[in-house]
Amino acid sequence: MSARGPKAVAITLSEDERGQLERWSRRRTTAQSLAVGSRIVLAAAEGESNQAIAEKLRVSRPTVTRWRKRFAAARVDGLLDEPRPGRPRTVTDEHVERLVTETLETTPKDATHWSTRSMAAHLGLSQSTVSRVWRAFGLQPHRVESWKLSKDPLCVDKVRDVVGLYLDPPERALVLCVDEKSQIQAVDRTQPVLPMLPGTPQRATHDYRRHGTSSLYAALDVASGKVIGSLHARHRAIEFKKFLQQLDREVPPELDVHLVLDNASTHKTATIQRWLLAHPRFVLHFTPTGSSWLNLVERWFAELTSKLLQRSTHRSTRQLNADIRAWMESWNDNPRPFVWIKTADEILNSIARYCNRINDSGH
Repeated sequence: MSARGPKAVAITLSEDERGQLERWSRRRTTAQSLAVGSRIVLAAAEGESNQAIAEKLRVSRPTVTRWRKRFAAARVDGLLDEPRPGRPRTVTDEHVERLVTETLETTPKDATHWSTRSMAAHLGLSQSTVSRVWRAFGLQPHRVESWKLSKDPLCVDKVRDVVGLYLDPPERALVLCVDEKSQIQAVDRTQPVLPMLPGTPQRATHDYRRHGTSSLYAALDVASGKVIGSLHARHRAIEFKKFLQQLDREVPPELDVHLVLDNASTHKTATIQRWLLAHPRFVLHFTPTGSSWLNLVERWFAELTSKLLQRSTHRSTRQLNADIRAWMESWNDNPRPFVWIKTADEILNSIARYCNRINDSGH
């Protein structure tokens, strides 16, 4: 027998309240907390339990209880701001709503985004007020994140194919994530790099001299984390074929070789196709267009960049190549595999939710 808990506060909405809550829940520029609170109250008005609402909206049960009680105590105003002890408020709910709306829906005439100072001057509020409201609603106009949704018509099939290799690799086979990091620059600072001192970080000049470029082909063994690499002056189909030949020499002949790689033209030339026909144990698995995050070797390239390339100096490509080879040898002495945990269904469901969010917002 299940334990009885406190009875949920009953919610009954007027037409005006329901209309306001529905606008907040659908409006693409509504702050996330206000939108979630509105959806919770609307669901509560339909008679749903706190547990059912929490599961439906993917929030915690205490969150549902809190928003339900806030609405029951102060109606619609209770969703905008919680009462606080101390002197009476000088910033009203109307001020807060206008501030949030202006932040989300407008930009200043002389900039791409608002600052606390420009918004304060625009609305006649103090800078600290603007800052507090932005923090409360999770608004960060100064930040921007990058994203890209693949338009590959075979995106679903490719995601299932690649993720299937990661989570359930075939027997008697080696799964390698392959890509090239092209145009790695051998650069030297125009003045000596100053070492780190107590209270002072390492310092380097912002400008540099270029001494040529190098291209690295790398194959990351998904199971062990070991890397097979090859450095070339260029990155054409010729160099890619040479790298395939290297993989053929280094991988034991009794194993099939499954390669995860992107859709670069150098991977699909007639020369490469002929080579693959002559080496049937090699099977290529392409990631969806614009989805390099699906290739685990990109994670290894990030390690190489942050731990070697970003702050190193080289006066020749020979020096650069020697350092990269030494770093790869050190990595292979103690390899660390990158463990993939997301299933294909989880990834595709996440993409579907994002597409629905875009559609609902009117984009």
